[in-house]
Amino acid sequence: MSSVGEFVTRFERMCAEYTGAKYAVAAVNGTAALHITLQLSGVQRNDEVITQALTFIATANAISYTGAHPVFLDVDKDTMGLSAIAVEKWLDKHAEIRNGQTFNKTTNRRIAACVPMHTFGHPVHLDELLDVLNKWNIPLVEDAAESIGSFYKGKHTGTFGKFGVLSFNGNKVITTGGGGMILTDDEDLAKLAKHITTQAKIPHAWEFKHDYIGYNYRLTNLSAALGCAQMESLPEILRRKRALTELYIDYFKNTDLQFFTEPANCRSNYWLNAIITKDITQRNLILEETNKAGVMTRPIWELMNKLPMFVNCQTDELTNSLWLADRVVNIPSSAVVPAPQAKSKEIEEQHLSTHSTLTGEPKNK
Repeated sequence: MSSVGEFVTRFERMCAEYTGAKYAVAAVNGTAALHITLQLSGVQRNDEVITQALTFIATANAISYTGAHPVFLDVDKDTMGLSAIAVEKWLDKHAEIRNGQTFNKTTNRRIAACVPMHTFGHPVHLDELLDVLNKWNIPLVEDAAESIGSFYKGKHTGTFGKFGVLSFNGNKVITTGGGGMILTDDEDLAKLAKHITTQAKIPHAWEFKHDYIGYNYRLTNLSAALGCAQMESLPEILRRKRALTELYIDYFKNTDLQFFTEPANCRSNYWLNAIITKDITQRNLILEETNKAGVMTRPIWELMNKLPMFVNCQTDELTNSLWLADRVVNIPSSAVVPAPQAKSKEIEEQHLSTHSTLTGEPKNK
């Protein structure tokens, strides 16, 4: 069968060993993995889940799959990820603990989980966030879809909460053409995650008996084989991405564009490189001119609370989220081009061409 085999097991083991998680469970994609982790964290229909408004829609969709309601809170400017300060402020104003569980005083719904997303591979302030969540008895589920190879204070993202989730979509640091991974230190939950993602079939030589509502969320053995090869290449890919980042940092330091760098006490994978413009006018001009010149750039995502299916969800003021949404531009981030330890003429020339388009400055600066 293409959906079971030694490569799935090997890929799971490689991801567990690399991240430091005790267990890893492969899934068909990161969204499916997040859906299952929320379900296994106890999130139920009509519960609420705290997350950030500035995120890719998969985060909010996975919450919705459980029947729960997202609460969209602000991010920190230095991480672009969920702000512990914003979470604490919102909980102090809107929440209360009843019989050991946290409830929203306005909606009377249980607040069942918190899902920060490590934006572009930059870790959120996990220590501060965990302090707040532990005070309110809210489990942490990390959306680490973009952050394989990113570390917070020496520990890999996705290993701080009850669960973490990685993605291997085609545009990620490494890919299986799709694919995701559930990370956890809980053996029983890991076994249950494996069971539910494979249609909850009770093992038997010929009988078809199932004991849960399961999902066809399994990763194929063929995809896992690609994942194993990609994991072997991960250190070199991360090195190349950092080499590119160093070129960008050097180039943009003399412009009025701010290159977004990793937060303090973190080592980011720099999945997507980003610049911060002065205002939305400059942002739009850069997007127009670069794309017209054949250099692919893009703005950050639309804030989740502005999408029609989430307009009625609770938010806070989203001050930083709105500020970033008007200013962030993602710029070319591929690690495919060879980048030796010493800056090569080839890579410098290629990216100077990109930079000149971004900044309007001459190529031979």
